[in-house]
Amino acid sequence: METKIIKSAIYARVSSVGDRQSTERQVSDLADYSTKNGYELQQVFEEHISGAKKNKERVVLNECLEYCIANDIDVLLISELSRLGRNVDEVLANVRFSKEHHLNIYFQKENIYIFDREGKENPFLTIMIAVLGTCAQLERESIFYRLESGRKLYVSKNMKETGKSGLGRKVGYRKPKEAKQQQYKDVLKLLKAGYPIRKVVVLTKVSESTVMRLKKEFAL
Repeated sequence: METKIIKSAIYARVSSVGDRQSTERQVSDLADYSTKNGYELQQVFEEHISGAKKNKERVVLNECLEYCIANDIDVLLISELSRLGRNVDEVLANVRFSKEHHLNIYFQKENIYIFDREGKENPFLTIMIAVLGTCAQLERESIFYRLESGRKLYVSKNMKETGKSGLGRKVGYRKPKEAKQQQYKDVLKLLKAGYPIRKVVVLTKVSESTVMRLKKEFAL
Protein backbone atom coordinates (compact mmCIF):
# COMPACT_ATOMS: atom_id res chain seq x y z
CA MET A 1 0.00 0.00 0.00
CA GLU A 2 1.41 3.37 -1.03
CA THR A 3 2.21 5.71 1.86
CA LYS A 4 0.46 9.07 1.64
CA ILE A 5 2.79 12.05 1.43
CA ILE A 6 1.91 14.61 4.08
CA LYS A 7 2.52 18.10 2.73
CA SER A 8 3.41 20.89 5.15
CA ALA A 9 3.90 24.64 5.08
CA ILE A 10 5.35 27.08 7.61
CA TYR A 11 4.08 30.47 8.76
CA ALA A 12 6.45 32.55 10.91
CA ARG A 13 5.89 36.05 12.25
CA VAL A 14 7.85 38.62 14.24
CA SER A 15 6.82 42.14 15.19
CA SER A 16 9.86 44.13 14.03
CA VAL A 17 11.02 44.90 10.49
CA GLY A 18 14.73 44.55 9.70
CA ASP A 19 17.43 42.90 11.81
CA ARG A 20 16.06 43.63 15.29
CA GLN A 21 13.98 40.47 15.16
CA SER A 22 14.22 37.54 12.81
CA THR A 23 11.91 34.69 11.82
CA GLU A 24 14.99 32.51 11.29
CA ARG A 25 14.67 30.58 14.57
CA GLN A 26 10.96 29.92 14.07
CA VAL A 27 11.51 28.66 10.52
CA SER A 28 14.46 26.50 11.56
CA ASP A 29 12.59 24.86 14.46
CA LEU A 30 9.47 24.23 12.41
CA ALA A 31 11.44 22.91 9.43
CA ASP A 32 13.19 20.45 11.78
CA TYR A 33 9.81 19.37 13.15
CA SER A 34 8.51 18.85 9.62
CA THR A 35 11.50 16.69 8.71
CA LYS A 36 11.36 14.60 11.90
CA ASN A 37 7.70 13.81 11.30
CA GLY A 38 8.24 12.85 7.67
CA TYR A 39 6.32 15.80 6.26
CA GLU A 40 7.22 17.21 2.85
CA LEU A 41 7.77 20.95 3.28
CA GLN A 42 6.26 22.85 0.35
CA GLN A 43 6.48 26.52 1.25
CA VAL A 44 7.62 28.97 3.93
CA PHE A 45 5.80 32.22 4.68
CA GLU A 46 7.47 34.91 6.80
CA GLU A 47 5.85 38.11 8.00
CA HIS A 48 7.21 41.15 9.83
CA ILE A 49 4.19 42.90 11.30
CA SER A 50 3.01 44.04 14.70
CA GLY A 51 1.13 41.49 16.79
CA ALA A 52 -1.51 44.18 17.33
CA LYS A 53 -2.52 44.22 13.65
CA LYS A 54 -5.91 42.81 12.63
CA ASN A 55 -6.23 39.65 10.55
CA LYS A 56 -7.19 41.59 7.43
CA GLU A 57 -3.94 43.59 7.67
CA ARG A 58 -1.77 40.45 7.82
CA VAL A 59 -1.18 40.09 4.10
CA VAL A 60 1.31 37.22 4.30
CA LEU A 61 -0.83 35.23 6.75
CA ASN A 62 -3.83 35.51 4.45
CA GLU A 63 -1.67 34.55 1.48
CA CYS A 64 -0.40 31.57 3.45
CA LEU A 65 -3.88 30.28 4.33
CA GLU A 66 -5.07 30.71 0.74
CA TYR A 67 -1.98 28.88 -0.54
CA CYS A 68 -2.51 25.97 1.86
CA ILE A 69 -6.12 25.53 0.80
CA ALA A 70 -5.44 25.92 -2.93
CA ASN A 71 -2.54 23.46 -2.84
CA ASP A 72 -4.06 20.84 -0.52
CA ILE A 73 -1.51 21.34 2.23
CA ASP A 74 -2.14 18.79 4.98
CA VAL A 75 -0.68 20.71 7.91
CA LEU A 76 0.38 24.29 8.51
CA LEU A 77 3.17 24.63 11.10
CA ILE A 78 3.14 27.68 13.39
CA SER A 79 5.38 28.36 16.38
CA GLU A 80 2.57 29.37 18.76
CA LEU A 81 -1.09 30.35 18.95
CA SER A 82 -0.38 34.08 19.27
CA ARG A 83 1.08 34.12 15.72
CA LEU A 84 -2.39 33.42 14.34
CA GLY A 85 -4.12 36.58 15.57
CA ARG A 86 -3.87 39.60 17.84
CA ASN A 87 -6.50 38.38 20.30
CA VAL A 88 -8.71 35.42 21.17
CA ASP A 89 -11.45 36.32 18.70
CA GLU A 90 -9.09 36.64 15.75
CA VAL A 91 -7.22 33.44 16.58
CA LEU A 92 -10.53 31.60 16.82
CA ALA A 93 -11.65 33.14 13.51
CA ASN A 94 -8.60 31.75 11.73
CA VAL A 95 -8.96 28.37 13.42
CA ARG A 96 -12.63 28.25 12.39
CA PHE A 97 -11.67 29.19 8.80
CA SER A 98 -9.09 26.40 8.77
CA LYS A 99 -11.59 23.87 10.13
CA GLU A 100 -14.10 24.78 7.43
CA HIS A 101 -11.48 24.11 4.76
CA HIS A 102 -10.09 20.98 6.46
CA LEU A 103 -6.66 22.57 6.95
CA ASN A 104 -4.86 21.16 9.97
CA ILE A 105 -2.60 23.48 11.98
CA TYR A 106 0.10 22.49 14.45
CA PHE A 107 1.10 24.97 17.16
CA GLN A 108 4.59 24.03 18.31
CA LYS A 109 4.78 25.84 21.65
CA GLU A 110 1.45 24.42 22.80
CA ASN A 111 2.16 21.06 21.09
CA ILE A 112 -1.37 20.81 19.75
CA TYR A 113 -3.09 20.18 16.40
CA ILE A 114 -6.55 21.25 15.26
CA PHE A 115 -7.24 17.67 14.11
CA ASP A 116 -5.83 14.43 15.48
CA ARG A 117 -4.45 11.54 13.41
CA GLU A 118 -7.98 10.23 12.77
CA GLY A 119 -9.13 13.64 11.53
CA LYS A 120 -11.20 14.40 14.64
CA GLU A 121 -11.25 17.92 16.06
CA ASN A 122 -9.32 18.44 19.28
CA PRO A 123 -12.05 19.10 21.91
CA PHE A 124 -9.71 21.10 24.15
CA LEU A 125 -8.38 23.47 21.49
CA THR A 126 -11.06 26.16 21.83
CA ILE A 127 -10.67 26.23 25.61
CA MET A 128 -6.89 26.40 25.32
CA ILE A 129 -7.08 29.24 22.81
CA ALA A 130 -9.39 31.22 25.09
CA VAL A 131 -7.15 30.75 28.14
CA LEU A 132 -3.78 31.26 26.43
CA GLY A 133 -5.08 34.09 24.27
CA THR A 134 -6.35 35.98 27.28
CA CYS A 135 -3.05 35.44 29.13
CA ALA A 136 -1.08 36.64 26.09
CA GLN A 137 -3.24 39.74 25.78
CA LEU A 138 -2.76 40.58 29.46
CA GLU A 139 1.00 40.04 29.08
CA ARG A 140 1.15 42.39 26.08
CA GLU A 141 -0.68 45.06 28.04
CA SER A 142 1.67 44.56 30.98
CA ILE A 143 4.76 44.81 28.75
CA PHE A 144 3.43 47.98 27.11
CA TYR A 145 2.76 49.51 30.51
CA ARG A 146 6.28 48.69 31.77
CA LEU A 147 7.93 50.01 28.60
CA GLU A 148 5.90 53.21 28.65
CA SER A 149 6.62 53.73 32.33
CA GLY A 150 10.35 53.15 31.78
CA ARG A 151 10.39 55.52 28.79
CA LYS A 152 8.73 58.32 30.78
CA LEU A 153 11.17 57.84 33.67
CA TYR A 154 14.15 57.88 31.25
CA VAL A 155 12.94 61.06 29.51
CA SER A 156 12.22 62.77 32.81
CA LYS A 157 15.70 61.97 34.15
CA ASN A 158 17.47 63.17 30.98
CA MET A 159 15.42 66.36 30.80
CA LYS A 160 16.49 67.23 34.35
CA GLU A 161 20.16 66.43 33.70
CA THR A 162 20.67 67.63 30.10
CA GLY A 163 17.50 69.42 29.03
CA LYS A 164 17.06 66.79 26.27
CA SER A 165 14.90 63.69 26.06
CA GLY A 166 17.80 61.41 25.10
CA LEU A 167 15.61 59.42 22.72
CA GLY A 168 17.28 60.42 19.45
CA ARG A 169 18.37 57.66 17.09
CA LYS A 170 22.03 56.68 17.22
CA VAL A 171 24.04 55.90 14.12
CA GLY A 172 24.15 52.09 13.77
CA TYR A 173 26.96 49.83 12.70
CA ARG A 174 26.80 48.58 9.11
CA LYS A 175 28.50 45.30 8.24
CA PRO A 176 31.05 45.61 5.37
CA LYS A 177 29.91 44.20 2.04
CA GLU A 178 32.85 41.77 1.95
CA ALA A 179 31.77 40.31 5.30
CA LYS A 180 28.24 39.80 4.00
CA GLN A 181 29.58 38.03 0.93
CA GLN A 182 31.38 35.57 3.18
CA GLN A 183 28.57 35.12 5.71
CA TYR A 184 25.84 34.67 3.11
CA LYS A 185 27.82 33.01 0.32
CA ASP A 186 25.29 30.16 0.01
CA VAL A 187 22.39 32.61 -0.26
CA LEU A 188 24.17 34.68 -2.90
CA LYS A 189 25.11 31.57 -4.86
CA LEU A 190 21.47 30.41 -5.02
CA LEU A 191 20.22 33.88 -5.94
CA LYS A 192 22.80 34.11 -8.75
CA ALA A 193 21.57 30.73 -9.99
CA GLY A 194 18.06 32.17 -10.30
CA TYR A 195 16.38 30.45 -7.33
CA PRO A 196 13.24 32.26 -6.07
CA ILE A 197 13.50 34.00 -2.70
CA ARG A 198 11.26 31.58 -0.79
CA LYS A 199 13.12 28.58 -2.13
CA VAL A 200 16.39 30.16 -0.96
CA VAL A 201 14.84 30.69 2.49
CA VAL A 202 13.89 27.01 2.73
CA LEU A 203 17.29 25.78 1.57
CA THR A 204 19.48 28.12 3.64
CA LYS A 205 17.17 28.84 6.61
CA VAL A 206 18.04 32.54 6.33
CA SER A 207 15.12 34.91 6.96
CA GLU A 208 13.15 36.17 3.98
CA SER A 209 13.83 39.82 4.87
CA THR A 210 17.60 39.16 4.84
CA VAL A 211 17.45 37.31 1.51
CA MET A 212 15.41 40.15 -0.02
CA ARG A 213 17.89 42.72 1.26
CA LEU A 214 20.87 40.76 -0.12
CA LYS A 215 19.16 40.35 -3.50
CA LYS A 216 18.65 44.10 -3.70
CA GLU A 217 22.07 45.08 -2.34
CA PHE A 218 23.98 42.76 -4.71
CA ALA A 219 21.59 43.45 -7.63
CA LEU A 220 20.81 39.75 -8.20
